[in-house]
Amino acid sequence: MKFSNQEERLDYLLEVFKEDSVQYSSLEVDDDYDSKRMVLRSLMNIRMPGEMPEEVLKVQDEFLEEEAREKGIVTLSEIPTIQEEYHSFHPHADKISVWKGDITRLAAGAIVNAANSQMLGCFIPCHRCIDNAIHSAAGIELREECNCRMNQKRVRFGRRYEEPTGQAMLTKGYNLPAEYVIHTVGPIVGYRLNRKLEHDLKNCYESVLKCCLEHNIRSVAFCCISTGEFHFPNDEAAKIAVKTVSDFLDQHAENFDRIIFNVFKEIDEQYYHALLS
Repeated sequence: MKFSNQEERLDYLLEVFKEDSVQYSSLEVDDDYDSKRMVLRSLMNIRMPGEMPEEVLKVQDEFLEEEAREKGIVTLSEIPTIQEEYHSFHPHADKISVWKGDITRLAAGAIVNAANSQMLGCFIPCHRCIDNAIHSAAGIELREECNCRMNQKRVRFGRRYEEPTGQAMLTKGYNLPAEYVIHTVGPIVGYRLNRKLEHDLKNCYESVLKCCLEHNIRSVAFCCISTGEFHFPNDEAAKIAVKTVSDFLDQHAENFDRIIFNVFKEIDEQYYHALLS
């Protein structure tokens, strides 16, 4: 099945995903491209794990890969280290970067997803969380793999199994420029920060880095774990992230080419700049 442009692929995928959803099979959609694209993303977001015909996945992959090219894929060579950008005297300044932008554009060995304990991605249509953004850019194969991994764990640990805070789970990146996604569940801050929550966040960073060692992943981009929907204070989260990564590199610097602190908000960029410059 061949299509000459993105709009033809979008129209095809929209009809397939509408029919697949059953509930929204007769949904009327405005004819402009952006409206159709938002509806397709919403249908992908709400879709439960399950098989989809290979010919549909092929078109979805072509569509998402072209979108990634249009957004602009960012390679490591385009991101300065803190040695180059900040003239930093950090002992690992040649291996650390701070980059502000969309993590789904990064062609790193792995990007880190701040997941929830269900580990299936965000089901809220077009939600602004990083979990939704990563799953939307990767395609529905990512949710399917996450579900298979979680089912294996449920068989081992029990039907009510949820991923504990601070661990890391590796999946393929599918239609992302990154080869892998490493999913970790960060701590949720309720009333106030405490030692346990700080330790849990430290475990997230350590677990991801250990996962990289185990799978020979030499570059990884961290999002600001737990600082969004989970309400971890941004400044304290940055301190924990920098210290944990720095301590880990003291022992394993030769195993990494680059570790990127990916930020989306101006305030986070300022915190990392202050800590690393």
